[in-house]
Amino acid sequence: MERKEEMLRYEWKKVFGKTSSRIALLILLAVMGVTCFFATDVSWVDENGDTHSGPGAVARLREAQKEWAGYLDEDAVRRVIEENRRIQSLPEARTDNLRDSQITYGRKQGIMEIRELLNNSFVGGFREYDYYRADSLRPEDAPYFYENRPRLLREWLAGEAKDQFSEEEKAFLTRQYESLETPFYYDYAMGWSRLFEYAPTVVMITMLVLGYLVAGIFSSEFSWKSDAIFYTSLYGRDRAVRAKIGAGFCLVTGIYFAIFLLYSGIVLAYLGTDGMDLAVQAVSGSWKCFYPITVWQKYLLIAGGGYVGCLFISFLSMLVSAKTRSAVVAVMVPFVLIFLPSFLSSISSQTVQKIIGLLPNQLLQTGMALNLFNLYPAGGKIWGAVPILLVLYSLLTMVLWPVIYREYRHKQVS
Repeated sequence: MERKEEMLRYEWKKVFGKTSSRIALLILLAVMGVTCFFATDVSWVDENGDTHSGPGAVARLREAQKEWAGYLDEDAVRRVIEENRRIQSLPEARTDNLRDSQITYGRKQGIMEIRELLNNSFVGGFREYDYYRADSLRPEDAPYFYENRPRLLREWLAGEAKDQFSEEEKAFLTRQYESLETPFYYDYAMGWSRLFEYAPTVVMITMLVLGYLVAGIFSSEFSWKSDAIFYTSLYGRDRAVRAKIGAGFCLVTGIYFAIFLLYSGIVLAYLGTDGMDLAVQAVSGSWKCFYPITVWQKYLLIAGGGYVGCLFISFLSMLVSAKTRSAVVAVMVPFVLIFLPSFLSSISSQTVQKIIGLLPNQLLQTGMALNLFNLYPAGGKIWGAVPILLVLYSLLTMVLWPVIYREYRHKQVS
């Protein structure tokens, strides 16, 4: 056991001993810090139209939105519509003056998140959005708030999307929408919505840095021309190879969770953890999500998905490094897997889109994947992409472990 720990420490020392690796980690911390700054950049507009920031602004916003916390039933929706109409009827709302516009916005801050839900519900089409739609609503529209969600979906599936899904998939989506428990409970959830918004940036940057760090684990002996010594040593073809794999696993696990939990801790400590038990559909940006999950469950899926994605791509990079004996080629793997799908997404083919929906980069942006309508039949059922991605790449990562071991231990000495 002691010898194994020494081997692991040796591999870590090789990774972190390089100046370039330390610079990469500093860049990662810097990017994470900048991302936290943007994620926590919340402002409050006072009654005079002046904008404030900082902890005091967060407290004021939280207090204003907490006044509307509770079940968002028909009466609550009606009260929000009436409040919005009352504000719109004031003199400041009927001018083009910038200061008056700010004052009007400030008066709506307490209902702003609910107002966004109204904008999503009362639209002309499933894929449409109108920021000002809530301003034209009347109290009599309140009973249709939840009815609009499945109705717009059915109209979309029967019209614009009629050729995009099979009849079984259409029935699945309709069931998911109609079976969602309502009314939603509403509460202040700014911490979670901001965390979700910027999480893909943090995860992707972490993956790029991890790809750079692990790229040299299996190629260093060849680049240093020390492979003859490595493979002729007592444990060069067994324990030393396992130590390299173990070092890569621990490095990815340690750095990923250190960065992700630090990011989460900063954002939630500043903006608050309120709203973790809400249905994701009650939080801005997830109104159309067909997964019946809570905000907390979405967070766990984002954290777990990012980890599985980083682990798989890192192990794939290590396999390429072991096979090609080149860290340069290996470090290109994360860039290709992250950025190539963005070029393929312009292809309108449904087959291509379904393939893109199952690429590992989707795990690095699980929060976005939860809002996509990527469906796959398996085992006589219809599944969303997210559970398939988690299971598929967890299994592939476990397969890569022995493949890397076999590939590297049978390398010929140059």
